[in-house]
Amino acid sequence: MSERRPRLGGLHHVTLICRDVERAVDFYGNLLGMRLLERTVNEDDRGARHLLFGDEEGRAGTLVTCLEYPELEEGTVGRGSTHHFALAVESEEELAAWRDYLRSRGIPCTDVMERAHFKSIYLRDPDGHILELAAGGRVL
Repeated sequence: MSERRPRLGGLHHVTLICRDVERAVDFYGNLLGMRLLERTVNEDDRGARHLLFGDEEGRAGTLVTCLEYPELEEGTVGRGSTHHFALAVESEEELAAWRDYLRSRGIPCTDVMERAHFKSIYLRDPDGHILELAAGGRVL
C-alpha cells in the first residue's frame, strides 16, 4: 500500500531582510500600495522590527514581510540566496501602467518583457531585492 504524499497549497509569504522598516513602508506601502497589516517584532528575535504587508484580507499568497536588521552587511547573490520574487498584476494593460507609474516616480524598471507564458517588468526595492511584476498566462 502506498502512502499519499502531503500536498502543498502554494506560496504563503516571502520574508525580506531590510535596513530600515520605514523605508520599506514607503516602498511597499506608499509606492506599491500594499496594505500594511501589522507592525510588530520578530517572534524569534524580539530586537528586530517586523512588518507584514498583504491584500485587504491578509490572505496567504499575497504576504510580504520585512525584518529590520540595519547592522547586517549587504547580501551576496549565490547558491542559497533567492534571485527575485514576483507579484501578480491583472492584465498586460495594468503591467504597462505600472511601468509608466514607476518611471514617473523616478523608480528604474525594465521595459515590459515577453516571457514564455506571460509578460513582466523588473525593479529593485531600496535594499536591492529584485521584484518582478507579472501579468497573464501561466508558468508552464
